[in-house]
Amino acid sequence: MSSSTSSVLAISAARESKIRKLSEVSHHKTMDHATVLPWEQPIDRSLYPKDPEHLWINGTAFCEGLSEEQKLELAWLETGRDISMFIWLEQTIPPLYMGYVTQFHDRISQDLQEYLMIFSKEEIVHTLTFKRFMAKAGLEIWNPPKGLYELLTVTLPKLEPAVGVLFTLLIEWVAEMGAMHTSQGAAVEPMTRTLFREHHYDEARHIAFGRWISESFFETASAQAIAQVKAMSHKIVPALVDMFTYNPEVAQHTSFTFPIQPHEHEKIEQVWRSAHNARLNEQRFAEIYAWIDKLGLRP
Repeated sequence: MSSSTSSVLAISAARESKIRKLSEVSHHKTMDHATVLPWEQPIDRSLYPKDPEHLWINGTAFCEGLSEEQKLELAWLETGRDISMFIWLEQTIPPLYMGYVTQFHDRISQDLQEYLMIFSKEEIVHTLTFKRFMAKAGLEIWNPPKGLYELLTVTLPKLEPAVGVLFTLLIEWVAEMGAMHTSQGAAVEPMTRTLFREHHYDEARHIAFGRWISESFFETASAQAIAQVKAMSHKIVPALVDMFTYNPEVAQHTSFTFPIQPHEHEKIEQVWRSAHNARLNEQRFAEIYAWIDKLGLRP
């Protein structure tokens, strides 16, 4: 769109009113890096940071024979991967969203500009908090997620803002639902459980914003634009779910010889397609699947 009067991120008045309410909530209750966790207390690495039933290779032959110590180590490594995904994602969103504010300042409403700035601010706080937790827990930050990092830093800035919002929503929503589904049990290490719960309060607002913007896009965009977005999504959604379900990089982090090496693609496929992981994904991503199926975003 070349006209300076054409709107970007156009939404209905009713949805824009809801986004104003999101801003109000954020101004009064958002994550405070200094107080969100009792930083003076230790993280108990003898407790599981996630439901052990949700270990990536649980329910497969590769998990048989692992000791309890090895399973506990895996649980912490997998949690480190989950937090790493949030770090890589959440430090890419502020430049993307602030880019929209500066590039389209005369074509995005003031209410939406305000929430894009709030969203960006909250993601910076989340990134700082996650990095502090990782350091305190003695966890390494994993490599950027293949494909997704390039999508966020190279591809999306070139596309229209509503498309950028949609794909950041899909990535963030999968990571968020996955983390919450596995981390909120009573037996989970308390600092880890609190970290994900407090993060969720902000993320629930981010997800609502992303849904409203995306739904508006599908109501107003051309058939060609919608077809292009669906084609992108049909490739990205399955890869995103696989990426969350199992990351082969884990073999490079374990203190013991991991039963699946990064080059063993048949074994990796067995984990991705295991009945256990299929059932787990249907449970934790049920809300996401229902929404994307309604919009035709899953192949």
